[in-house]
Amino acid sequence: MAGKPVRPVNAIDQTRRMLSLVTYLKERPGARVEDVARAFGISEDELVSDLDVLPMCGTSFRGGDLLDIDTDGERIWWHNPDDVAEPLRLAADEATALLVAARAVSTLPGLRESDRQALLRATAKVEAAAGEAAGASSRLSVTFESEGGVFADVDRAISERRRLWIRYYSPARDEVTEREIDPIRLVSVGHTYVEAWCRRSEARRTFRLDRVAEIRILDEPSAPPEIELRDLSEGLVQPAAEDPEVVVEVGPGGRWVAEYYPHDSADELADGGLRITLRTPDPTSLRRLALRLGRDGRIVSPPELADSARQAAREALAAYDGVEAHGAHGAHPVLDGQ
Repeated sequence: MAGKPVRPVNAIDQTRRMLSLVTYLKERPGARVEDVARAFGISEDELVSDLDVLPMCGTSFRGGDLLDIDTDGERIWWHNPDDVAEPLRLAADEATALLVAARAVSTLPGLRESDRQALLRATAKVEAAAGEAAGASSRLSVTFESEGGVFADVDRAISERRRLWIRYYSPARDEVTEREIDPIRLVSVGHTYVEAWCRRSEARRTFRLDRVAEIRILDEPSAPPEIELRDLSEGLVQPAAEDPEVVVEVGPGGRWVAEYYPHDSADELADGGLRITLRTPDPTSLRRLALRLGRDGRIVSPPELADSARQAAREALAAYDGVEAHGAHGAHPVLDGQ
């Protein structure tokens, strides 16, 4: 049920739960949502989130034999349990993909040793079962992007309920800051993020993993306050009613802003543009939007943000030879406020 206090969750724990959930549902056709959530010690929202993922799982990555599981909000129905209950037989390409992925994951820094050993044991069993099909996998390897190590440390900190120290780059301010955070959960919305309680700002913050320049797991226990998990189905950025209001006017070439930024209103202008009213916890982050829009838009209010955007534009223009006079004469809409 909604409103349940946050409980740190990591990817491994969720995978274990979902594997158990498959067995549980197979033995209980038409199980009630509230009973299943109670049995697994999770909220109904968390259960429904798991059910949204299960139909993308099955015995083949080719798109067949997927779990046909759905819910009407009260009961859960699994329509093809017998179809996916047959013993799994791996094709050569499936065995290769699985073994390469397993070996790659086992090398991740920060992975709990017990999980690493369990993964290696499982890999050995797959190799034995695959026979000759496993041979090709030994000639392949995978290198993770730089955020892989950060992911492993964050996942470990969540599992062990420990605080993290990070050096984090903020593109909106173009600065690197040091912070101590209590991680809550990992989320993936285009990029991978950690949602956490930031001890520096004393507020919930979301940090993109590929912007973490350095990370350390601390000995201090993680103790985020009891806060309700946000529903991220509508996107990562979800302004609150108390966030500062910003008004942006865009021309026809800037109408895309209304599609990409959550907003309160978007009123048509005579020239085919829009007057967009939106809210953001960090108005200064919109200076980059103003620079990106160029002649296609400008910040109208608050006045101090409009002044800041104009100053940022002047500094950017001053970096190019021969354009300072252009900025001084106010030919750029971000600069002159026209």
